[in-house]
Amino acid sequence: MLDYRTLLISLGVSTLCLLVTLFATWLGRRGDGFLLTWVVGLAWLVVAIFGYSYYTEYPSNFILGISFATMLVGFAIIYAAAFQFRTDRSPVRRAGVASLLSLVLTLSPIAIGYDGIGFVLLNLSCAVMLFGTALEYLRGRQEAPGALVGMAVLYALTGLSFVLCAVVIAADGQWVLGQAPENFAEAINTAVSIAGMTGVGAMSLMVHQARITARHRREAITDALTGLYNRRALFELHQRDLFTDEMAVIVFDIDRFKAVNDQYGHAVGDEVIRCLAEDLKDAVGLSTAARLGGEEFAAVLRSAAPGYAEWLAERIRRNFAERELSAGDARFRVTVSAGIAYGFTEGRDFDGILNAADAALYEAKRNGRNRVHRVVEHALEGSRTTA
Repeated sequence: MLDYRTLLISLGVSTLCLLVTLFATWLGRRGDGFLLTWVVGLAWLVVAIFGYSYYTEYPSNFILGISFATMLVGFAIIYAAAFQFRTDRSPVRRAGVASLLSLVLTLSPIAIGYDGIGFVLLNLSCAVMLFGTALEYLRGRQEAPGALVGMAVLYALTGLSFVLCAVVIAADGQWVLGQAPENFAEAINTAVSIAGMTGVGAMSLMVHQARITARHRREAITDALTGLYNRRALFELHQRDLFTDEMAVIVFDIDRFKAVNDQYGHAVGDEVIRCLAEDLKDAVGLSTAARLGGEEFAAVLRSAAPGYAEWLAERIRRNFAERELSAGDARFRVTVSAGIAYGFTEGRDFDGILNAADAALYEAKRNGRNRVHRVVEHALEGSRTTA
């Protein structure tokens, strides 16, 4: 049967292997900062585990204090990494507060000779941070439900094993130990931690792969310049829809855009495109907004009260026309035209309504630009007029 020190060394090796795996994963895609934070936390834990293993053979309060301090800092950083994963915010404050509170709480009794109380408080502090880590992953589970729930369960079980260690020491009234505690709870805690490290490592790779897949998916359907959906995404979202008379499509096109590019350069032209995209993002009532290509955009309204599409398109046209743009010392304005088409009572396909909106846009351009036109169609007769 393996002795306690061998189990500790096995735990240290497992932690080191997870550290190396996560560091290699981070090197492959450095945009996921939480992975590096996680690696830093594991590095502290590796030092703590091997330091504590040394303490089991050569007990001293100095080695114990170093082991406890590095362990608490490591768990605090791992908790902060989970917070960073969920929120994409800086983990520094969380790690700092958790470290400071747990260090003061745990090291104080050791400093006055009550190392048994220090062990109880260490185990409880680690448990609290592990439960906090589990909660962060549970709250972010929508990103990869299976893997993240699994990670949360493993962190929570490891936290419970730390609670068990604290309960056993407290129940025995061992307030002064002078050496590492020897009881069944310590062996269970180490075994659960080894299994937890292995499981968390496997599931973390699953989560990372899910993130990469989701990112590639977003990049495939997103227009890089504006952040709106691209043409492909627009058709994927609405190709199978039947548009009723309460639904509408608006197509926008920036007027004389080539002249803007020719006069002010493509960088300014890109800024003009981004400005219109921002107006579309801010518009209330649009179900989907997409850049079709070049200076042309499309917007879908799934539920539009009578006249709302016209009002919204006119508002976007007016706001865009009133925006003053700059290119060096020059100040200028750009306008946009829009075409609107509604669905039919019995429904119409997306290709048909988009083509009708394009036809209305053509009329807006033909009649002087900087205006909104609506196409009025009759499904049975097949006739079409514009307004």
